[in-house]
Parts: sequence; C-alpha cells; structure tokens
Amino acid sequence: MSHSLHVNRSQSHLKWSKAIKPVLTVDSGAIVTFDALEASNGQVTKSTSADDILKFDIDLADPVYGPVFVNGAEPGDALEVEILDLKPADWGWTAVMPNFGLLADEFKKPHIKIWELPADKPYATFKEGIRIPLRPFLGEMGVAPEADGEFSTIPPLNTGGNIDCRHLTVGSKLFLPVKTPGALFSCGDGHGAQGDGEVCGSAIETSMHATLRLTVRKNHDWVASPHYFEAPLAPIPGFEDRGAYAALGINSDLLEATRDALRGVINYLTANKGLTRVEAYMLASVAVDLKLAEVVDMPNFGVAATLPLNIFDDQ
Repeated sequence: MSHSLHVNRSQSHLKWSKAIKPVLTVDSGAIVTFDALEASNGQVTKSTSADDILKFDIDLADPVYGPVFVNGAEPGDALEVEILDLKPADWGWTAVMPNFGLLADEFKKPHIKIWELPADKPYATFKEGIRIPLRPFLGEMGVAPEADGEFSTIPPLNTGGNIDCRHLTVGSKLFLPVKTPGALFSCGDGHGAQGDGEVCGSAIETSMHATLRLTVRKNHDWVASPHYFEAPLAPIPGFEDRGAYAALGINSDLLEATRDALRGVINYLTANKGLTRVEAYMLASVAVDLKLAEVVDMPNFGVAATLPLNIFDDQ
C-alpha cells in the first residue's frame, strides 16, 4: 500500500527550477513516499543490449520526482531529509557509455550488465566468485536553486541533485540549503550499490520505492551545500571486513592522479581476478572507493582506488 503522501512515477521532471509547480504540499516532519524509475527513464530494460546503448538519449536521463513544497521552509533554513526505507526493484543495470565516465577516452565501446537483485539475498552477483553487497540509496536528492532558469539534473549542485553519495543509506540524514520558499524537494536515481566515484558513469541503476521524512530546520544558513549524517552500517552476513587492495595514483593534476589510481586497480583485477578490462572498469564503478590519500605535499596529489576484498569468494 502506498503512503497517503505519495509521489508517483508520472510526477517527474528533468530540470531543477523554482518555477516548477509542486505536485504535493506537506507540513514539516511529514513522511512522503516516492516511486522513482531508474536513471535511464525507462530506456534500459532487462533485454537491453550493448548496441542499444548507442541509442541512449542523455536528455531523457536522470528524472527526479516531485517537487514537494514543505510548509515553513524559507531561505536560510535547511531541509532535513531522513531516509526511512528504500526498496529497490528486482533488477538493475550498469553500463559503459561512449564519451561518459572517468576513462571515457580509453573505453569507447558500449557495454552493459543486467543485474538480478533478488529480494531474499543481500547481494548481487557480478560473475561467478564475485558478489556485491547491496546497500541501496538515492543518487538524486535536491531542492530548487535560487537562480532563475532551468538546470540539468545530471551535474550536482550546491542545492543537491545528482550527488551520488552512497553513504545516504537507510537511517542517514541529508541536509539541504533552502533557497526558495517551500524548498521544492525532488529525488530519484535509485542505486543498489556503488563505489565512491561511480567511475564508469553508472552504479547498479535500479528503480526505487523510497520513504523519506522531510523536516525544516530553521536558521541553518551555515548549511551552504549538502551536508549529511551517515548512519552506522548494519553488517551483512558473508561480507565481514577482509581488508582491501588499493592502487595509488600520484600526479600534480588531481584528476590525472584519480585516473592513474583507477587504472592501477583495473590492472590488478585483470592480472589477478581474470576479468577483462571493461569488466574491471564496471566492477570498479560499483565496488571501488576513491579516496584522497594526500593533498598537502605539493605539487603532487595522492589518490587511492580501494577495492574491498570481501566481494571475492576467494580473496
């Protein structure tokens, strides 16, 4: 049964704008449910092939659902978004798309993986011997920007949007700076799992039924960009910490250091786990965390691409 305060799949938009009329008005503290289609906006199905990816229309991607007007929200406040429950669909997808991703210049051909996301298992299988623990989250959560006009839902903004923060799982709270009366909150872009960085350009993309509590926090002008409280993660049986393998990228250009780190972990996976380069690239997108290891010893930066070893049956 849907919650009485509900935003459905037909109530979507593809731009952030304070001019979009709200589909729902609620009081502070209200619990709202959202049914969000996956990030392709229905372009990817269980039968989608790699060749179909060449027809992908980026202008239709990353729909968000809403907006919701929250009574009492005014500029200078923050909107607290508490993630109460997230239910992904029974399938998802990860794709390499031409001209998109951290190593787009090296991975020019389209590829796609369709995942099964069984409700009775806390993981999805990448291939034999490699399992990814499922920790669902919404990649898109945001409020309307202050400026006039329309803004794409693809790049993140100071008001939120496509922040793709995998730490916003059930029990976490996101704080967004209110820039227009009512905040005008929308969300979407469900993920079953992702590494910090989403390096190939997609996570495990999946439709999502989300239950969120929206609360106005008055006089929070110090929240000038998305802030969040990360809830403790419940352990998943079979995925106890077994350490990690990491590759460091060292470069005077932070972006190139990041790319070097990713190349290093891809090389590890192809040399030691029997994966093709594109398999390693997609696996990195859903499982590898990018971390700033060193930023003060100029002129070089150190970036780590960290691969958890508990995803392998045989580490």
